[in-house]
Amino acid sequence: MSSPHSIDPRAQNDPRNRYPTDEQFYGSDRPDHAELPEDRPRGGGGTSSVKHRGTWATVALVAGIILLILLGIALFP
Repeated sequence: MSSPHSIDPRAQNDPRNRYPTDEQFYGSDRPDHAELPEDRPRGGGGTSSVKHRGTWATVALVAGIILLILLGIALFP
């Protein structure tokens, strides 16, 4: 079979078996200029570092959870 869409050879001349190319199929519903502006442009932007929450906040959170668990075990044996 030399047909690209595995059509039965007996139906090769049937007008219903005309398939568009991939470019025609996917381009049929797109506007002429389908490029979107870049939402985060690369290059020459500001180089200020992002401020993250410190490690002390994480340590305090973990210590608080452990303390809460130990307190719960001590009060309700």
